[in-house]
Amino acid sequence: MSRHERVEEAIKKEVSTIIHDELKDPRIGFVTITRVDLSKDLRNAKIYYSVLGKEDDYKKTKIALDSALGFIRSLVASRINLRFATELMFKEDRSTEYSVKIEELLNKIKETDGDK
Repeated sequence: MSRHERVEEAIKKEVSTIIHDELKDPRIGFVTITRVDLSKDLRNAKIYYSVLGKEDDYKKTKIALDSALGFIRSLVASRINLRFATELMFKEDRSTEYSVKIEELLNKIKETDGDK
């Protein structure tokens, strides 16, 4: 595993821990950090997350994460030993919802083929 991948994994683990254990914002739903895309120079990180729930839960969680961004960034910077604090950006990851929807459509197709 390269240094780049190790730093991505460390950021993913720390952000997940911070969200679940240290943020007390009631707007944050059941959040899962799905992946981190880190720039080659390690200065910028896109953190992809998914939320269990409805569209309203995504909106509330997005607002809460954006408002806690500075707090999360400072904790990540203090816990991961880099020369500079990585800029963080949260992005929604709807791939889980998409795969569930595809699976439901495939199951409907199977059911209609079974009726013939």
